[in-house]
Amino acid sequence: MTTLNAARAGTRGIAWDQHTCLPLRPDPSAVRLLDLYAESGIGFVSINVGMDSTPPLDAIKVLSAFRRGILGEPDRYLLVDTADDVKRAATEGRLAVAFDLEGTEPLDGELEMIQTYHDLGVRSMLIAYNRHNRAGGGCHDDVDEGLSEFGKAVVGEMNRVGMFVDATHCSRRTTFDLFEVSADPVIFSHSVPAGVKDHPRNIDDDQIIGCAATGGVVGINGVGLFLGASHASTEAIVRAIDYTVGLVGPEHVGLGLDFVFDREELNKYLEAPTTYPEGYGYRNEGALEFVSPSQFPEIAAALERLGYEGQAVEGILGDNFARVAAEVWR
Repeated sequence: MTTLNAARAGTRGIAWDQHTCLPLRPDPSAVRLLDLYAESGIGFVSINVGMDSTPPLDAIKVLSAFRRGILGEPDRYLLVDTADDVKRAATEGRLAVAFDLEGTEPLDGELEMIQTYHDLGVRSMLIAYNRHNRAGGGCHDDVDEGLSEFGKAVVGEMNRVGMFVDATHCSRRTTFDLFEVSADPVIFSHSVPAGVKDHPRNIDDDQIIGCAATGGVVGINGVGLFLGASHASTEAIVRAIDYTVGLVGPEHVGLGLDFVFDREELNKYLEAPTTYPEGYGYRNEGALEFVSPSQFPEIAAALERLGYEGQAVEGILGDNFARVAAEVWR
């Protein structure tokens, strides 16, 4: 039985995408776009519901709309609380869904909001989206800032409620602060090694090794710009996977494709020169192509051709994130 078919049967090998982007507006019907995941044999997906640029009330509105869409179709989707719910969804032939936040500004400076977002289904939050905020530094800052005192308190509260601490989009110093401060494993939900492509958004070898040392997982991003090619081929993402495995082993590698459904909406966000600085390719035509969830079977086959054994392939396609979720989510 292949990895992706196993996900449907509820056995080992639940395919897992740790970050995707539905249209970032309050539209319950948008969740039907997730059918692409179910049709591709994927068992779990985490949906972005807000970024640092998203006002807190807007993030709650988007989250509420997506919750309505998911809860309104219980035969298709299961909104998860714990890692066991992901397994249950697989046995029942449903797609398991959780939410994530790209940055801590939707907290509006209030630690109490972490519990609220958790109660509503958010299971992952990164600290800063490209630029520094009240919690820590971003990968496009002019100065490499680390966690603030508020940021350290945020991490402690995330550990308490049971939420992935995500170092994606953060400054280098902030990532190492996270490795030190977090009592739970730290993840990169959707990042690419700088050894594959030298880009400020990508992470260096020491960051990857530091993440693995916490027990965490590096989810490989599927954006062509970061993969070192102007395309999002299976070959390009497998190259990034293989590079990361060479550093930390297959048990610390996963997938967070960062697949964007609404490209027009994305282009509007990319007009912000502070968040997306000039000179890094964000506005180059064709640069932001995305590996599709439909390529999961191709990725599995490509890894097998490289000599990866079944357990390693299953880990990369989902079991590694499932393992960390079983430790963190509660």
